[in-house]
Amino acid sequence: MAKSTTRTLYADIARMDSVLFNAFNTRALDTLKVLFSKDIEFYHDSGGLTDYKHNMNAFEETFKSERKLRRELVAGSLEVSLINGYGAVATGMHRFYAMEKGKKEQLSSEAKFVMLWRLLDGKWKTTRIISFGHQEYLNKGKVH
Repeated sequence: MAKSTTRTLYADIARMDSVLFNAFNTRALDTLKVLFSKDIEFYHDSGGLTDYKHNMNAFEETFKSERKLRRELVAGSLEVSLINGYGAVATGMHRFYAMEKGKKEQLSSEAKFVMLWRLLDGKWKTTRIISFGHQEYLNKGKVH
């Protein structure tokens, strides 16, 4: 793969990661519904395997809570590789912050992730997610 193509792929996936987690951070469920493939498989080290419906229901419940969650990509941790004829795989480390009503935001957890992105008809969707190696700091509910 040519260097310019590699840089473009990295930029595309970094942008999609940002769009996906901006939707999470701002509780934009409709955007998440579009970015997750209907056949998503989400593997979580403590939560097991979940599908599209389960994840959308979990997001909806999380977004109703007064406890606000925010995801932040650890700077410099994102790596992107081409999956020929399919899309790309992204790996990295992210942190989740929680803010209880009337309290300051605190680091809740951090974990490693693998996300498989598929490019279909010019649109990126995540089809597989693996979130593992969680280090919990606040231990108040599950965080994806």
